Amino acid sequence: MSMATTPDTYAPGPHVADSHDLIRVHGARENNLKDVSIEIPKRRLTVFTGVSGSGKSSLVFDTIAAESQRLINETYSAFVQGFMPTLARPEVDVLEGLTTAIIVDQQRMGGDPRSTVGTATDANAMLRILFSRLGQPHIGPPSAYSFNTASVRASGAITVERGNKKAVKATYSRTGGMCPRCEGRGTVTDLDLTRLYDDSKSLNEGALTIPGYKAGGWNYRLYTESGLFDPDKPIRDFTERELHAFLHHEPTRMKIAGINMTYEGLLPRIRKSMLAKDREAMQPHIREFVDRAVTFTTCPECDGTRLSEGARASKIKGISIADACAMEIRDLAEWVRGLAEPSVAPLLTALQQTLDSFSEIGLGYLSLDRPSGTLSGGEAQRVKMIRHLGSSLTDVTYVFDEPTAGLHPHDIQRMNDLLLRLRDKGNTVLVVEHKPEVIAIADHVVDLGPGAGTAGGTVCFEGTVEGLRAGGTVTGRHLDDRAALKESVRKPTGTLEIRGATTHNLRGVDVDIPLGVLCVVTGVAGSGKSSLIHGSLPAGAGVVTVDQTPIRGSRRSNPATYTGLLDPIRSAFAKANGVKPALFSANSEGACPTCNGAGVLYTDLAMMAGVATPCEDCEGRRFQASVLEYRLGGRDISEVLAMPVTEAEEFFGSGEARTTAAHRILRRMADVGLGYLALGQPLTTLSGGERQRLKLATHMADKGGVYVLDEPTTGLHLADVEQLLGLLDRLVDSGKSVIVIEHHQAVMAHADWIIDLGPGAGHDGGRIVFEGTPADLVAARSTLTGEHLAAYVGA
Repeated sequence: MSMATTPDTYAPGPHVADSHDLIRVHGARENNLKDVSIEIPKRRLTVFTGVSGSGKSSLVFDTIAAESQRLINETYSAFVQGFMPTLARPEVDVLEGLTTAIIVDQQRMGGDPRSTVGTATDANAMLRILFSRLGQPHIGPPSAYSFNTASVRASGAITVERGNKKAVKATYSRTGGMCPRCEGRGTVTDLDLTRLYDDSKSLNEGALTIPGYKAGGWNYRLYTESGLFDPDKPIRDFTERELHAFLHHEPTRMKIAGINMTYEGLLPRIRKSMLAKDREAMQPHIREFVDRAVTFTTCPECDGTRLSEGARASKIKGISIADACAMEIRDLAEWVRGLAEPSVAPLLTALQQTLDSFSEIGLGYLSLDRPSGTLSGGEAQRVKMIRHLGSSLTDVTYVFDEPTAGLHPHDIQRMNDLLLRLRDKGNTVLVVEHKPEVIAIADHVVDLGPGAGTAGGTVCFEGTVEGLRAGGTVTGRHLDDRAALKESVRKPTGTLEIRGATTHNLRGVDVDIPLGVLCVVTGVAGSGKSSLIHGSLPAGAGVVTVDQTPIRGSRRSNPATYTGLLDPIRSAFAKANGVKPALFSANSEGACPTCNGAGVLYTDLAMMAGVATPCEDCEGRRFQASVLEYRLGGRDISEVLAMPVTEAEEFFGSGEARTTAAHRILRRMADVGLGYLALGQPLTTLSGGERQRLKLATHMADKGGVYVLDEPTTGLHLADVEQLLGLLDRLVDSGKSVIVIEHHQAVMAHADWIIDLGPGAGHDGGRIVFEGTPADLVAARSTLTGEHLAAYVGA
């Protein structure tokens, strides 16, 4: 039997195992989904589209991905599950053919001051090993190059009970790379003394201006009655010794006003009581004081590198690890390429691949020492992707949440290549996306809708991109929409001058931002847009910044509480029923006693995963039964909170429930395109774009004259972008100046003035490459933005 025919003897028929090539979803009812049943092809790229609030995230994240993760968690032992997050089974009848899901979302990365781009990916760990092998002079193991590891030295006796031996002397030491002065943070805090006291007054005249240090209070008497200095003498006349005792005295027990107390100087006391706390956890008035009184300065000892002297002195080819982390990643990749050292060859290859994937994904302009809390949502999402690009896993489901957020049209092409590369490795890629450029590369499209909230939650179309175009759904109709350039543009009423801006990568930029018009700031990701606008706009010029950072709030907060809408509603209910307003608050007297107004009960099962179940007494309505008997316009308070904004706007606009204050806030929420949000929906469930529009709705009543919006089209369907443009126009026509940082061509085309930064990202950017009207930009085609905009408007 010849070798050539051997394979034929094993020629397999179609194998049963190959028939599982679909993910089947039957009867999904999470959030607003109405019994959705679909089949998604595996090892293909499927894009989910539909207007904001149509149920895309509910289907992809809350049903498919959530169940995948829950099933994986169940494979661990009960002990391990005790440490994992709680996941309840999604509301769905059947889910078949699931594979392991990896979720790459836009949640901002932790804002811990010691977390950087390098520590969030594996790049820093590999660099540390590299320096511990090749660095000259050699200073120790990889931990000696880590700014998160402090040096420790200890010595003592350990008792060993073996025979007659008792004590053994031992010493322990660990070399860390943390700068001892700033503890690896790179900055030190200084207190501005002029904010703490008025030195022209004496203590008895009330010199201290610190919250909580009222004249006559204990905090105050500690100093006035300490006897270490004269409380009737103005502070500026203190001798050096008195001033030291007042400001820097170390803690000492002494009798003050007849009571034994610990006296210590003002500065260490404030550092302990106020600065050691998390800024976000402070009460507002203390946070304001700390913001005024504390100045952050670069650590003088490590020069902001966070590293100890030894770690900075150890070098490879004249470059220390601090220099390496400060380089732009694409330059660092070149430097690593030049290191040919056989002893660490595998490590160099792995490091090289990681660094190159930063450049491929369009993040070559970042540096490894950039704090991860300063990345935008889109950047954070792409940094998370880097960990998966080099992964050898296949047959995994990757779930992306608008991976093009924050990307210039020029960068979207690269993102598309990456999504296709993940698919071609044999993975199932699910993408929630609105951009037509991404929808165009899909193998399969699922369009949800037709409307938002209760008007959505059904599958309007399933099939190919061509089918979607011809399908006549809202998405299909808008796929080829192109905004036209405006016939005439508004004339500016004044200018905001920025001179010599040097934040991050800006190269001494001088620019005049026109006021009274719609001004769009654009440029590729990393070209310096945010640095220019957020870093250089003069504070206090009536500037209202509306960005996408998460709204601080617990799971009890909702759009009604955040916008202040609940107050007029409570008052209207109270007035109509002759009772007090506090009854109509789920956080106050009217709360259901069983669940304390949360609507759900959290059961902690000790070593097993805990569960959240709707409260049986109030059935998730959050109020006592007696409160629900009070009505306004035929509805009780829980029914009102379940209404979407559009319905509530009608309800409070006329008839017996007419409440002008509530109607005004609801009108603003509908204006910013949040008509589908339920008034009582927890804030924690809103997307970044929805949060930004909610903030915009609250700020629209502000007196500010200049509005700065950061990519307001994030998470907006093509059909909703038109509504947003109308809103921006109304803002400008009412006399406001609107500055928008944006990549969406429809917004650019609609602008009165464009400022384009570039030409590239990082040190290739930071300059202004064009300022003028959109029509001039299209005519000149001198920049990347110009070319893409010209192609978009069909010029």
